[in-house]
Amino acid sequence: MRVLTVIGNRPQFIKAAAVTPVLRRHHDEVLIHTGQHFDDALSSVFFTELGIPAPDLELGISLGSNSSQTARMLAALAPALSDLRPDLVLVYGDTNSTLAAALAGAQAGIPVAHVEAGMRSFDRTMPEELNRVLVDHASALLLCSSHVAADNLRREAVAGAVEVVGDVMVDVAARVQPRARERIDLLAARGLRPGEYVLATAHRAGNVDQPERLELLVELLLAIPYPVVLPLHPRTHARLRDGGLLGSLQRSDRVIVTGPLGYVELTALLCHARAVLTDSGGLQKEAYLAGIRCITLRPSTEWVETVELGWNVLADLDRDAAIAALDTAPPAERPPLYGDGHAGERVVEALSGSPVGSRT
Repeated sequence: MRVLTVIGNRPQFIKAAAVTPVLRRHHDEVLIHTGQHFDDALSSVFFTELGIPAPDLELGISLGSNSSQTARMLAALAPALSDLRPDLVLVYGDTNSTLAAALAGAQAGIPVAHVEAGMRSFDRTMPEELNRVLVDHASALLLCSSHVAADNLRREAVAGAVEVVGDVMVDVAARVQPRARERIDLLAARGLRPGEYVLATAHRAGNVDQPERLELLVELLLAIPYPVVLPLHPRTHARLRDGGLLGSLQRSDRVIVTGPLGYVELTALLCHARAVLTDSGGLQKEAYLAGIRCITLRPSTEWVETVELGWNVLADLDRDAAIAALDTAPPAERPPLYGDGHAGERVVEALSGSPVGSRT
């Protein structure tokens, strides 16, 4: 079976690292990188650190509005599908790359398999939520991280087959977190000590593209009573610069502003942080896997289980709520959500057992 895998940003690179090696032992995979994350610090470093094969095709499509980016990806993927003639299109997560590939595959009559299907924040103002819903309803095979996600899909009466395989990011975390915990040198290089700093990230359009919310974000970060490591996504950096807010963070004696970090360094900082403040879906889950309290800078999350278990607090941009959560101890118990570290294998088993895979 020929599988066309489409990836384009950091979370997808991590997920592909769990699936691609297994997939290539059993099937022919063609890997396309859309270019959605084009900066070396957000792209090539992950291929190097996680051992992902170089893409077979790079589209070089980045920047622009969600609609523009998705349209350009669709236009580029249509001839690629025609030339490569895959049996199945494999997509991950909730990005514009995911939506473009799913639409291109479905419109070409090629079955689409969606890894991390069924996740819902129930906030349709988020581009990622709209992408998730559209991709799920265009997919023939929906591979879920949890039974909660599968239940969401059944309530929506999706047409495709639903299967719980676990979370492929658990596979990568299980491999990388133990050695990342040993990298105390990466903390020392920034003058940090375990448990005495906060790791923060922000990149969602709802936080960084709206000036009034961006100001609230900066006020919140400056109010944190611990050192804050703040790796800046290029888009966030540009919004802060254009809004005249970057200088206040750079002048702070507690905020350490950095460029984007590779997976190993970010994981080391995550594993030794007092807490994580983020609007990233993936980092919420990685914090849970590392046993680190997460404070989510959004009013909703797709990882509802982490909130229900008390490991994740939805503070939005409420400064007082975020600070209060920093000094609240996480629960003593942390159930093993999202699988056992073998989700990549189950993804490939599901692909092989699909109507397309079973006849090849």
